[in-house]
Amino acid sequence: MITLVRRVTAVCALGAALGALASCAPEATRAPLPAPSATAASSSAAKPPTLAPGPAGLTPVFEHGPRARDKTVALTFDADMTSDQGPRAVSGERFDNPGLVAALRELKVPATVFMTGRWAEQYPGQARAIGRDPLFEVANHSYSHHAFTDDCYGLPTVDEERMRADVERAYAAFRKVGVRDAMPYFRFPGGCYDRRALKALTPAGVTAVQWDVVSGDAFATDARAVAQDVLDGVRPGSVVVLHCTLSAAPTTERVVRRVVPELRGKGFRFVKVSELIGAARGRR
Repeated sequence: MITLVRRVTAVCALGAALGALASCAPEATRAPLPAPSATAASSSAAKPPTLAPGPAGLTPVFEHGPRARDKTVALTFDADMTSDQGPRAVSGERFDNPGLVAALRELKVPATVFMTGRWAEQYPGQARAIGRDPLFEVANHSYSHHAFTDDCYGLPTVDEERMRADVERAYAAFRKVGVRDAMPYFRFPGGCYDRRALKALTPAGVTAVQWDVVSGDAFATDARAVAQDVLDGVRPGSVVVLHCTLSAAPTTERVVRRVVPELRGKGFRFVKVSELIGAARGRR
């Protein structure tokens, strides 16, 4: 979710671009149906951990794992691309970041990539390689990267009746390019959501995944400052939001190369979001 982010405020507003995180009491009572990704998985495979529905059955929201002695941290990367950015990619703008992915592999860092369906269509080979690499897991960041609330930092908005379809369209794009078993996790574009959006996605059966540490890598030019923001913010169970789009987040590879050894030196272990969610449910 490329936006002008800097650091978490007291209400989790994300600098100049990531959405304020609101949570409200919702209302439906039905258990959610399986996410499209889960229904496509092999019946013999263990289902990915998800959170139980929130109050009154709405889409649950996950922000961080247990604050336990087990010092785990999840690095998450948003692979952003909107439905109208194809011409910019054709003209040379880099919405991908192969160097970052190579660095994660070199450093053996598990990670969760929140991918838009449009990104997967633009970079099918990379999407497929990420999705089939056991080091990574692919999760849903919408198809079009349009906002699920009004007034979300200038992003176009998805109509309420189209929200679920937008999420399912992204899963369909993943399957089409060969991403197997995308996770039933969804990250709202811009980080913006409200009760209406949570209600609209209840039938999709996804767990909404937010974060508790903002890297500030979007549009940043000082990798050292971004890395320090991450190091200052990480606690056991943290979810860190970064980006996998070179033109809009050019420092991220350097940030990762600095942050990973320092956090490992402090005793942290890198995990995927699925492991944190499993721990939150008492599963390891």
